[in-house]
Amino acid sequence: MAEVRSRWRSERGAELIEFAIVAPILIFIIAALVDFGMMLRAYEAVTNAAREGARVGVLPGYDTPDVQARVDAYLAAAGLTGTRTTNVTNQTVATPAGTFAARSVNVQYGYQFAVLGGFAPLFGGNFGTINLNAVAVMRTETQATP
Repeated sequence: MAEVRSRWRSERGAELIEFAIVAPILIFIIAALVDFGMMLRAYEAVTNAAREGARVGVLPGYDTPDVQARVDAYLAAAGLTGTRTTNVTNQTVATPAGTFAARSVNVQYGYQFAVLGGFAPLFGGNFGTINLNAVAVMRTETQATP
């Protein structure tokens, strides 16, 4: 009987049980960090795609289809093939030095979370997709007069 009592009071194997309780939480936190890192990478690609589209859009002779093609090519090269929307608008920008014509490129991309999107419904949330939005505005270039 004394041997049974000593086995129940023994702390042998307690670390294994504690690890079994804590390990899934740590793995989930690490996976969430990786997921947010991938989202930030996608956001940088969307921002750069908007900038590239604005660079093409301000050149003489290039129109909206050329800008959209450049944005699509940049996002495809970055591996972002999901839902995206590109809006190109001409606008006038007023500064203390004067006004100038500019072109604005707005890129919206729906990013799908890989890890968090699968776990969110378990907790009653909807964390599957987030819209990444980037805007680039550049001054329109004109051809020099001879």
